[in-house]
Amino acid sequence: MSLRLPALLSGLLALWMSTTSAFAQDPQMDLQRTRISAGMYQIDAQVALTPQQQQTGLMYRKEMPQAEGMLFVFEQPSTQCFWMKNTLLPLSAAFVADDGRIVNLVDMQPLTLDSHCSDEPVRYVLEMNQGWFAKKNIKKGTKLTGAPFQVRR
Repeated sequence: MSLRLPALLSGLLALWMSTTSAFAQDPQMDLQRTRISAGMYQIDAQVALTPQQQQTGLMYRKEMPQAEGMLFVFEQPSTQCFWMKNTLLPLSAAFVADDGRIVNLVDMQPLTLDSHCSDEPVRYVLEMNQGWFAKKNIKKGTKLTGAPFQVRR
């Protein structure tokens, strides 16, 4: 029986490591940043441009300052859907049209696979700490300003 105990412990350790390996990842902290204004409020947003950056998003972050967020920038407007796999923070997402108009807002719960989609095709999604938009009275129809939303020529 004593020979089986190390094997059992080893198996349990391997199982524990496989279920917690998702949390051992490092969050993205070195993306380029942009300043966005929502009325009188300033947002320091990391910019997720590439498919890899967008796929990782805010996964594995344990905290985020209140005035920070992540702006996802897609090549073309389309219906965007987000989920919270491996995301530890509760987030609110603003789905944003090319002109900076917030199309819709959703609250998302950590570590879920629930899909949250834009009400119409959008190029941008801005994720902030959950409740940030509500606390600032920023609603559907509010216009965000900043370099990403300037008129393209």
